[in-house]
Amino acid sequence: MRKISASAPARINVLGNPSDGLEGEWHTISAAIEVRAGARVDPAEVLQFDEFVRDAAGGLQLQQSIRDTGAALSPGGGASLQKAALRRLLAYSPEFADKFAREKFRLATWTDIPRQSGLGGSSVLVLLTLAAMREAFDLDRRAHNDYVLAELAQRTEAIELGITCGYADRYVPLFGGLAFIDYRGKLMQRPLDEEPYCTYERLDSFVGELPLVVCSTGLTRDSGEVHAVMRARYLQEHEEYERGSGPRGAPPFMLSVMEQVGATAWKGKIALLRGDWRAFGALMNENHRLVNEMMAYCGLDNAGVQATNRLIEAALEAGALGAKLTGAGGGGSVFALVSPGEEARMEAALSEAARELGLDQAVVFVPRLARQGLIVEEIGAPS
Repeated sequence: MRKISASAPARINVLGNPSDGLEGEWHTISAAIEVRAGARVDPAEVLQFDEFVRDAAGGLQLQQSIRDTGAALSPGGGASLQKAALRRLLAYSPEFADKFAREKFRLATWTDIPRQSGLGGSSVLVLLTLAAMREAFDLDRRAHNDYVLAELAQRTEAIELGITCGYADRYVPLFGGLAFIDYRGKLMQRPLDEEPYCTYERLDSFVGELPLVVCSTGLTRDSGEVHAVMRARYLQEHEEYERGSGPRGAPPFMLSVMEQVGATAWKGKIALLRGDWRAFGALMNENHRLVNEMMAYCGLDNAGVQATNRLIEAALEAGALGAKLTGAGGGGSVFALVSPGEEARMEAALSEAARELGLDQAVVFVPRLARQGLIVEEIGAPS
């Protein structure tokens, strides 16, 4: 097997979320940003998982190391994301199962993506594990192409870990850039090859940098729990509407609102291609208004929602063209769209608002588009 180093970026759902958790007829505009996690694979005598964290000086320090105890891939415990990804890959790929039985390795991972920040950090570690195995074991790239890895990542979290989740977090870090993602046909989350892959249309060639400012609030929450409530309500109303057993007339609340949410993405694509930032920002505001309605409808109006709403209000008061959540809500991250050149002023305004709200762990930054998603290098290979 080969020694491999890999990295992949975080993601922002710019418009259309939570279509990434309620797929069916809807879409998102999503962006990969240059905040990365990484993985390294080395041959070893026993299976070993090492997890590193960034120290105050910027170096990597070993947080925990887990060695093969005879049940190395059992659920739970440390490196749960990485172990779950290996279980799913073993179930999918006879080629990997054969090679895995004959060779052992050390998988080391690190991340600069804030934990439970709504930037897709957990999914990136799953994707990196899958991609690193593909490269280290030289797996058939047609049978293990990027679409398959993205779909396997979603099944890893949904099936192996029992997390309610969609697909955007699993596609964007692999494919990178700024994209219009179409989820039609994926509402029921059927087994691999029994539903379409996502359609991933790159848009970043039409823009320079997106003039965004991100505030990761430091308020952690489990996005799967938020999606679980909303998805259950959506599927219930969808089933009743399809059977004709609900109230007659207009579609029920969740279906109606999600159609409007999905429309912000396709309308946003038109505005983006025209370079109309003001219209794009207005669609962000509309998207956020609709998400707030759904959160309240689903009983998810909590302290985290109130804090993120206050940050969004502060961004708009400081002149943002639009502001909204990325991810499931209830904490995590918010971001603001500004006129090009206004990023530094908005960064200062959001930092001040976070201080006033007592968000001591908040991090405010100006993201750069990650035009390349997954990056893989063979260690020791000729340059």
